[in-house]
Amino acid sequence: MSECTHDCSSCKSKDCGERKDFKEKMNELSNIKKVIGVVSGKGGVGKSLVTSLLAVLANKKGYKTAILDADITGPSIPKMFGIKDKATAMDDKYLLPKVSNNGIKVMSINLLLENENDPVVWRGPVIAGAVKQFWTDVVWNEVDYMFVDMPPGTGDVPLTVFQSLPVDGIIVVASPQELVSMIVGKAVKMANMMNIPVLGIVENMSYFICPDCGKQHSIFGQSKIEETAKEYGIDNIAKIPIDPNFASLSDKGEIEKFDGSCLNDIIDAITK
Repeated sequence: MSECTHDCSSCKSKDCGERKDFKEKMNELSNIKKVIGVVSGKGGVGKSLVTSLLAVLANKKGYKTAILDADITGPSIPKMFGIKDKATAMDDKYLLPKVSNNGIKVMSINLLLENENDPVVWRGPVIAGAVKQFWTDVVWNEVDYMFVDMPPGTGDVPLTVFQSLPVDGIIVVASPQELVSMIVGKAVKMANMMNIPVLGIVENMSYFICPDCGKQHSIFGQSKIEETAKEYGIDNIAKIPIDPNFASLSDKGEIEKFDGSCLNDIIDAITK
């Protein structure tokens, strides 16, 4: 038998084990209506920032919002929201997510570690298992939109999320560089293989506006996000500027104070 591509719609095998439904059952005390994955083809593009900002904007629109931090080896979501308390157990069976100042529910491996700086030195299957448990063993209760902050690339954990969770769509995060088309292409093609729609592309660090003259500068090169979106048939794009305020809010755990409009079109596309 040829190597499985995980694209069951084109598979000719009638008895392949990959054809079964791998979806994990949602926690029995949870009701999550929509799951949105935030992905990138490479690291260092600001995926966790985009995840946090989308959750903040959805929360401001009145939706019950949550973040599942699937970046097990590089968790940063709790720090961005100023969450320092550890997750607690419920009836020695389930876990309860922590809740931000404005009501966003968060579950991350950093909420289970003794020290937030402790490294997670686990192999792929163990990491994938932890992500599944965040879905099956955490009491999320009522959630309108759950945003999943995924690790970069197309490896074990993104595949686990796509196969195990009922992902309704993804947002791809990129940066303004020559290889953006290739990076975005990897994420888009993986989503297509799993029959998951791409809802939009966010270009982080897109430009910088000089505070003295007000002129816009393309620090990392001219943006190609429009061409890339057209190439892959994606309608919604957004550009996030280089702004020291983002770093300040994140470092202080005050990301919920974000009050910009750069992601309004993307959040409108998600919540329409």
